[in-house]
Amino acid sequence: MINIDNSPRSKVEEKIAAMREGGKILGNLLKDLKDYVQPGMTGKEIDAWVRKEIVKRGAKVAYDMLDDEFPGAICISVNDELVHGAPKDEPLEEGDKVSFDLDIYYKGYFTDSAFTMLVGGKGSPAVKKMISVTESSMWEGIEQVKPGATIGTIGAAVEKVLEKDHLGVIKNYVGHGIGKSMHEEPEVPNYGKKGHGYKLVEGDTICIEPMCCLGKPDNYCDQSDNWTVIIKDGSTACHCEHTVLVTKDGYEVLTLPD
Repeated sequence: MINIDNSPRSKVEEKIAAMREGGKILGNLLKDLKDYVQPGMTGKEIDAWVRKEIVKRGAKVAYDMLDDEFPGAICISVNDELVHGAPKDEPLEEGDKVSFDLDIYYKGYFTDSAFTMLVGGKGSPAVKKMISVTESSMWEGIEQVKPGATIGTIGAAVEKVLEKDHLGVIKNYVGHGIGKSMHEEPEVPNYGKKGHGYKLVEGDTICIEPMCCLGKPDNYCDQSDNWTVIIKDGSTACHCEHTVLVTKDGYEVLTLPD
């Protein structure tokens, strides 16, 4: 985390410029991915396309840089899979819920974003609503971002939206700071108390990423790949995320497409 208070302004400006460019690359790639995904495609086929696109657009595959090797360029989590889904050989079916979570590395900095969709655009009305509510909770959290705002205020705003629709709020996976490293302080939970926790300052960059499910939020890591996180009761899960810059007067979402 680099912020205005403890770093030379030139370093902060370098960070912001690089993350703006990287965030735009990432946002446009995920926008194109949403159009690319069709029933019958496998996770590994999609992963290969994403890897090619990252390189073609001038960035690097961030997941290749992890200490613990991840078996892909993008996390693909299907139905009851919550996050960190390892790409698989099984074809996606129309109506499947699929969450895509992608980090890229560009000019020395990471950006991170995620979205959830229904394959083929059709599926359970309950899942459609969950996706819409989760996105709304993310934006409610983002709206709290400004210098002096606390992490607890962001989390409380996200949690309020999710709980209003009786969704299971995931508490053991959280958002985070981002910049020179993929995951930095502070942690950004999807729950909290207004006014509590770290106070944001201009120049901070954080990832706000609500995660929830239709049932109970208990989850476990699949021992077959040691990555994929699955909801214990088998209910469908949801995840969305943006990288957000704290500006002088508020915020800027860095991972939006053109």
